[in-house]
Amino acid sequence: MQVGPWQILIIAIVVLALFGRGKISGLMGEFGKGITAFKKGVKDSTEELEREQADAARDVTPAVPGAAPAVPAEREKV
Repeated sequence: MQVGPWQILIIAIVVLALFGRGKISGLMGEFGKGITAFKKGVKDSTEELEREQADAARDVTPAVPGAAPAVPAEREKV
């Protein structure tokens, strides 16, 4: 059995009659906020991954075992 356009229309009318227009619009508003928050989270995590990959790509100096870190030493003023 397939659900046709007339059945969907009847279901929509019944849902509207049961819950009312205000309740449904409130639910849709919360649903929209959830989608917006999800998209923002995906975008933030994608940007963070890209930043980490860019930082890893910049540091191409091979590590030499037993060598001191390549941090410039500060000189004391005498």
